[in-house]
Amino acid sequence: MIENTLLWASSAWVSGNWQRNVLLEAGADGLWSRVVAGVSEPPPRAQRLAGPALPGLVNAHSHAFQRAFAGLAERREDEVDDFWSWREQLYRVAQQIEPAQMQAIAAQLYVELLRVGYTHVCEFHYIQHRPDGSLYQDPLEMSWALAVAGAETGMQLTLLPVLYERAGFDQPTLTPGQRRFRADADQVWAMQAAIAARHPAGVRAGLAIHSLRAAAPDSIARLRALAEHFAGPIHIHVAEQAREVDQCVAALGARPIEWLARNGGLDARWQLVHATHASPAEIELTARSGAGVVLCPTTEANLGDGLSDLPAWLAAGVPISIGSDSQVTRTWREELRWLEYGQRLHRQQRNIAAAPAQGLPSSAARLFERALQGGAAAAGFSRWGLQVGARADLLVVDRSDSSLLGVPSSLLLDALVFSSPGRPLRDVMVAGRWQIKDHELPGAMPVAARFEQAMLQLWPESGD
Repeated sequence: MIENTLLWASSAWVSGNWQRNVLLEAGADGLWSRVVAGVSEPPPRAQRLAGPALPGLVNAHSHAFQRAFAGLAERREDEVDDFWSWREQLYRVAQQIEPAQMQAIAAQLYVELLRVGYTHVCEFHYIQHRPDGSLYQDPLEMSWALAVAGAETGMQLTLLPVLYERAGFDQPTLTPGQRRFRADADQVWAMQAAIAARHPAGVRAGLAIHSLRAAAPDSIARLRALAEHFAGPIHIHVAEQAREVDQCVAALGARPIEWLARNGGLDARWQLVHATHASPAEIELTARSGAGVVLCPTTEANLGDGLSDLPAWLAAGVPISIGSDSQVTRTWREELRWLEYGQRLHRQQRNIAAAPAQGLPSSAARLFERALQGGAAAAGFSRWGLQVGARADLLVVDRSDSSLLGVPSSLLLDALVFSSPGRPLRDVMVAGRWQIKDHELPGAMPVAARFEQAMLQLWPESGD
């Protein structure tokens, strides 16, 4: 039986607002069985939370292995440095990682993500095979490494095996640096089925297509046919780079989202990752389809991808989620901050995401609530947040953090997103179990030691 299932918060984020004196009960199944505001005094056996309560967030786009590369590609040796040159550097790291290292890297990442309030991660997972492209004895060994990392840290996952079969629109095969990513439609479908059948604790399965440049139209059609009755999420990188859009038009006669909508249709299962260079017509197509968009603003800034049209996505009502992607930043607060700040710099105005005419004057609140609900869809959940039937995930805000001292309760979420960095989360619960209490995550030190050892193996000069 789960311990400490009855909780009481002086304030909690329920139904898109701060509500007072909230009683929460998590059942033995790890779901919220009761969420009631206005309970002025907690029952005798209820645990009083040490601060205001927030729901955990879904990290809707993660490449865990890239944590081993974060911050290590910030020098320019040639005349031009862009996404494509960064990618070639990344491949050199990706070629070296073995399953034990993958587990060590992912576990460290998940510790870091839990500390900042991500309680579920969508792993867009394409390192499948040995560096020469041959299969491991268990073809899903790399996937299980991620699952074990989640289990040992308390992070829960949606694993997304990736359709990846060519180097580009005009390159029908993979480069040597991409051989271990190879997976056709039938293999991806089989991997999803194997993950679902084994059902590791805290792990669910979805599907992914790397991108239109990395998967041929016939293969995408094949995966669509296999997944006709599949209810889980389907993710795809799309329109991240302007060059990619131009190549897509030349090769397929349409822009990426336009092509996806024309050829088999988008629906609410689909999650369009980045969509940085989506046209107004494509944003409307996405809205009509029910598909979501996954924005990764700190990675998109780091890679020089460009700036997504956030106001258009918001106005169209498209589900929006956020992801840490390349792991250069590993906190949802900064992702939301830069969603807004990018627009401020571009438009030379403030509070772009706010919608006072709709009764939504807070940029932070509007972005947080959209990311909360969009993340649920991206991970394959029908319910999320502090509501009955949703998974019992909870964040307890540390009001003693320097960035929150003296902040009025009604403006707490604004300060969390837009005030200076700190350590504002005291406790983190996942599926009814405390994973972090009083800022402490049991087992974090040995996880860090294994990560450091993996980094020394991948970057031997870092030990000098």
